[in-house]
Amino acid sequence: MAMASTVKVVLGSIAFAIFWVLAVFPAVPFLPIGRTAGSLLGAILMVIFLVITPDQAYAAIDLPILGLLFGTMVVSVYLERADMFKYLGKLLSWKSMGAKDLLCRICLISAISSALFTNDTSCVVLTEFVLKIARQHNLPPHPFLLALATSANIGSSATPIGNPQNLVIAVQSKITFGDFVIGILPAMLVGVALNAVILLCMYWKLLSIQKDEEDAAMEVVPEDDVVSHRFSPATLSHLTSLNSQEGSSMLESMTIRSPPNVNGNTANVDTLRNRVSASENEIHKASSEEIESARGSNASKEVSNDGFSQGGDNPDVKERWKIILWKTCVYLVTIGMLISLLMGLNMSWTAITAALALVVLDFKDARPSLEKVSYSLLIFFCGMFITVEGFNKTGIPSTLWELVEPYAQIDHIVGKVVLAAVILVLSNVASNVPTVLLLGARVAASAAAISSADEKEAWLILAWVSTVAGNLSLLGSAANLIVCEQARRAPILGYNLSFWNHLKFGVPSTLIVTAIGLALIR
Repeated sequence: MAMASTVKVVLGSIAFAIFWVLAVFPAVPFLPIGRTAGSLLGAILMVIFLVITPDQAYAAIDLPILGLLFGTMVVSVYLERADMFKYLGKLLSWKSMGAKDLLCRICLISAISSALFTNDTSCVVLTEFVLKIARQHNLPPHPFLLALATSANIGSSATPIGNPQNLVIAVQSKITFGDFVIGILPAMLVGVALNAVILLCMYWKLLSIQKDEEDAAMEVVPEDDVVSHRFSPATLSHLTSLNSQEGSSMLESMTIRSPPNVNGNTANVDTLRNRVSASENEIHKASSEEIESARGSNASKEVSNDGFSQGGDNPDVKERWKIILWKTCVYLVTIGMLISLLMGLNMSWTAITAALALVVLDFKDARPSLEKVSYSLLIFFCGMFITVEGFNKTGIPSTLWELVEPYAQIDHIVGKVVLAAVILVLSNVASNVPTVLLLGARVAASAAAISSADEKEAWLILAWVSTVAGNLSLLGSAANLIVCEQARRAPILGYNLSFWNHLKFGVPSTLIVTAIGLALIR
């Protein structure tokens, strides 16, 4: 493709640069509008600058990709409601044999869950659980957080539904779900194992120390707190639900912390003490009433323990079986979706059908579940499609590829290395999804000139390298940022995974895993 006019090249480059800056650094001081608004800004500038027409902008939006992304997000929401991720989290602590065993488990579970339910989803629901597990065993959190994020990225490379760039590749290349998995799965399994080995080698001494020297003052999380972890916002209990001892302790602390009257007058203090005593009596009374109520409830449960009572079936038993049946339906629909994808059915419509089946089976207002879908991500993709299409119209990507293409032929090892290096650099500079959109068709066309088998391999190499490239730095993928932010904002357990802590592990891991994976992709 020839270069466009100078005006279009300059204006298109400005629009793409604005999009890139806001996508990589969403909170820049001069325009802190975020990634989603940044992608829309880049898209509208492409139209305003006449780089593309409005009709071309609408045509650039890839609806099958958006449909597949929406469907998988809805399925993930219902799987979370069905406690799938809670069960995965429990596997982390089940009969654990120490810190090193725990780290390997995190790598494996993170990789598998990311391949099936996307890397971002896995990181969102598992980060706080991993943090609690580390604190409960009095271990340094950052090796386990690194294991979660990097293994999630590597694991997500194995399936078209593992991450957004794979969705794009699967739709554009028309590679079936089964062929995609067969082509990358060996590289993914070896990559996860290598990543775990590198983590163990780098943090062996740290994992062998029982006490976390970085956070020695941090309170260890009780085991009960880990087991009872839920992936939903915690709610505060009512004051009357406290037992009398807890209520007395709280009130005593309030009394101790009450400031004295600066004028020496103790009337206010006496009044406060009277109020405290009255409140304490109320709490004792409420607690006694609750105890009696609980005894009565237990007695009634004992009467109806056989499943029947004077009023008929035990409602608790019926409700429990209803929940079990609903969870079973969720898992069966998900398995059916995966089987349908493996059979080669249309990926977008299969995911949407599975999502709507879960909505119907839930048999209640779907709005709370649908509100958990990341619509901002869908809008971000719309803006990105338009922005990248406009940048392609300038002719810059084609011209740059023509310079690299002679050295990036995948029919020999040097060409694969050059191609992988280009993808690796661009994925960390322009982000992985825009890199796939910019390079995908060109890399495939170049490989197709050699053979159809090479074309398929080129697509799989693009999927593998662009995904693993996210492990290079903290800014390399959304999964990394999710783990970092979730860990930092975790109540009480907050931990800051620094850029340099990630980089010193990410660089060697990314280079080694990428290189080994290239030799295994077929």
